[in-house]
Amino acid sequence: MKTKTAFAPELIIPNGVTDISFYNKTFNAVELWRLNNDDGSVHVAGFTIDDALFHIHEQTSNTGFSPATHNGTTVTVGLMVDDVHAVVAQAEAAGARVTSPVTDYDYGYRQGSIVDPFGHHWTIEKIINPGVLTTGEYGK
Repeated sequence: MKTKTAFAPELIIPNGVTDISFYNKTFNAVELWRLNNDDGSVHVAGFTIDDALFHIHEQTSNTGFSPATHNGTTVTVGLMVDDVHAVVAQAEAAGARVTSPVTDYDYGYRQGSIVDPFGHHWTIEKIINPGVLTTGEYGK
C-alpha cells in the first residue's frame, strides 16, 4: 500500500519528562502509543489530532534538542482548528504561555500564538476569509 505524504512533526522534550498530558488537554490529541524509559520517563510517544500524526521524543544525541536547551526554537507548528479562541484558552489553562492573543488579520486568518510547557511554539489558526490570499486582494 502506498503511503500518503504527510507532515508528522517530532517535538523534542527534555529528558526525565513523565507528564505529556498537555497535548490531550489542549488539542484533544489521542495518544496512540508510548515507550517509556526504565525510570518511567517518556522516551517517545505518538499522537494524533484528528488525522494529523505527531511525535514527542526525549532529547538524545540523534534527535536534536529541546527548545529549553538553547532557550528558543527554529520551528513554529501551525494548527488549523474551528475555534481558535477556545483552543488558545484550553492551552493557557493547561500551562501554555500566550505570546500573541487571538486576532483577525487582514490576510484572512484568525490566529493566536502560544508556547507549550516544553517550549514549542504553536500558531493556532483558522482561515476566515479564504479569498484574500487567492484573489490577490491582500494589501489593496
